[in-house]
Amino acid sequence: MPRTRTTRPLTTARTRCRIRTRLLTAATGVTALLTATGCGAADMTKQSSPYANVGGAKSVTLSVQSWVGAQSNVAVAEYLLDHELGYRVDTVQVDEVPAWDALSQGRVDAILEDWGHPDQEQRYVKDKKTIAPGGDLGVTGHIGWFVPKYFADAHPDVTDWRNLDKYAKTFRTAESGGKGQLLDGSPSYVTNDKALVKNLDLDYQVVFSGSEAAQITQIKQFAKEKKPFLTYWYAPQWLFNQVPMVEVKLPKYTDACAAKGAEDPESFDCAYPTTPLQKYLNADFARKGGKAAAFLKKFHWTEEDQNEVAELIASDGLSAEDAAEKWVKEHPDVWKKWLP
Repeated sequence: MPRTRTTRPLTTARTRCRIRTRLLTAATGVTALLTATGCGAADMTKQSSPYANVGGAKSVTLSVQSWVGAQSNVAVAEYLLDHELGYRVDTVQVDEVPAWDALSQGRVDAILEDWGHPDQEQRYVKDKKTIAPGGDLGVTGHIGWFVPKYFADAHPDVTDWRNLDKYAKTFRTAESGGKGQLLDGSPSYVTNDKALVKNLDLDYQVVFSGSEAAQITQIKQFAKEKKPFLTYWYAPQWLFNQVPMVEVKLPKYTDACAAKGAEDPESFDCAYPTTPLQKYLNADFARKGGKAAAFLKKFHWTEEDQNEVAELIASDGLSAEDAAEKWVKEHPDVWKKWLP
């Protein structure tokens, strides 16, 4: 059993920044759960992990975001830090942009899945140098709009955004107010969807399900009944294994579009980018964190690895710890390379 498994929520006045990181940047862009643009660099909450940045303690504190892929990274890292390296591990629930503030201040030691926050990178990595890059996670992230494969097979032209209004009535629900429904997850996610609907002049309404779990439940119910739906979704995500979906092609992503959107989020009118997901460490921890820091820098796995753990948690009902243990026992050839 892990020596410590406390999970403490960190909250700030900036709880609702925008969705998975924003895919608006020219340099990195991707959408993640909270965006760098549109969310200020609010000072982190006074609450912190009791183990973060404790001099001499053999402990490490990891930031964990609300989507199951990020939870999978943390679960496996936590299991190995505990069982293989003998560290006490604390996990802290904190939204994406506040997590950067917490990391800079030493309230957490590492973020294991960042979808691209250029403003935070500039502020903390390049200017203040309080955060250090931790390397690629090994997973490429992408956000987009998707329809179920069974609907795309019957209506191939739906995969071009210019034809979406043709199907607006088909995608209409009781919640969409007479328009077609574009299903989103948590309102706290950083998405460009409202701007896209407005700027592409689409007869659709963004409807928030409330969370990733609620969105998954809704998608699975639609699929069970073979109903048409249009949804914001992202990869990697284990749900594609159970509900095959096809992406709708939005106007091509460009750096110019991203730069314009970074200045004015309401002007965004192109597709989300595709971005290699990154890890970040507190700069002091990166230098003085010993084997824990060395291990986290080497942590590097595939989309298939992450989805395997995520599906065990979200679909098969295993606890994060049990899912991590199962994966670790089955893949020693992968994780032994991470050990310092």
